[in-house]
Amino acid sequence: MDYFSTIILVLDSTVRLSVPLLFASLAGLYSERSGVFDIGLEGKMLAGAFAGGAAAAVVGSAWIGLAAAVAISIFFALVHGFASITHRGNQIVSGVAINFIAAGSTIILGQAWFRQGGRTPALPSDGSRFTEIKLPFADTVRDVPVFGPIYSELISGHSILVYLAFLTVPFTWWVLFRTRFGLRLRAVGENPAAVDTAGISVTWLRYRAVILAGVLCGFAGAYLSVAQNAGFVKDMTAGKGFIALAALIFAKWRPVNVMLACLLFGFLDAVAIRFSGIRIPAVGEVPPQFMQALPYILTVVLLAGFIGKAIPPKAGGQPYVKER
Repeated sequence: MDYFSTIILVLDSTVRLSVPLLFASLAGLYSERSGVFDIGLEGKMLAGAFAGGAAAAVVGSAWIGLAAAVAISIFFALVHGFASITHRGNQIVSGVAINFIAAGSTIILGQAWFRQGGRTPALPSDGSRFTEIKLPFADTVRDVPVFGPIYSELISGHSILVYLAFLTVPFTWWVLFRTRFGLRLRAVGENPAAVDTAGISVTWLRYRAVILAGVLCGFAGAYLSVAQNAGFVKDMTAGKGFIALAALIFAKWRPVNVMLACLLFGFLDAVAIRFSGIRIPAVGEVPPQFMQALPYILTVVLLAGFIGKAIPPKAGGQPYVKER
């Protein structure tokens, strides 16, 4: 039973750790399906995490923190859209610039406002954070063999943002493959000239996709600082935006596959945390640095081409110039 409890704890950590990756990957999915590559997922997440942590600390409301995170993330998304859609700039350069700006500004503003080395004040659990939600009968069935721990530990006991993240997956699938907006969004990423010929604004479609990406990155950042942790710390995204981008490529830009890829990365992260420094017979103690590097090693392996050919949208990364 001890092994079963360990498995449940690892899977519980997997779910929690996959949430920011899932939000960010779905953000990239909307943007890149429209033909706008978004390397700035990391920067928008980081800015959202800082804004969420700062607003929640000052106002004392987790919901205000979430709104602030979404607002600043949308702002950076619009900057990216203005540079790459309106002015037809290089989308990669724009995304990298957002990452640098977010990394530097969060530290400077955090030190200037709170004088805690770039951190925000710790958030108490009195409404300043998103706390765990207990589902009905979670305590009642806790001692039931097998089903009890699965329901009470793995399914119940997460914050509202965790449930929202996994509900966003079927919603995204429905939007992309069952709505007129989704059809147009996918079409503009493949053949924007055909969409323009049909009298639909390519620019407005891409801006809407970029805004949606900003909203979801804001949720990812708020989850890190207002739900998973009790405030913002310097560079707390720790490359999660790039891992989310790798998960998106690994999933070949499909929502359900994105969820599975993010769960895989979350599982590796959970294993690294749970078994850091373990001793293996005939091998010795595994260095904790190796365990911590596991998600990043997998990222490199996947992007090196071991996932088969991942074909992005045909018009991805290409600014659209209307023919006259």
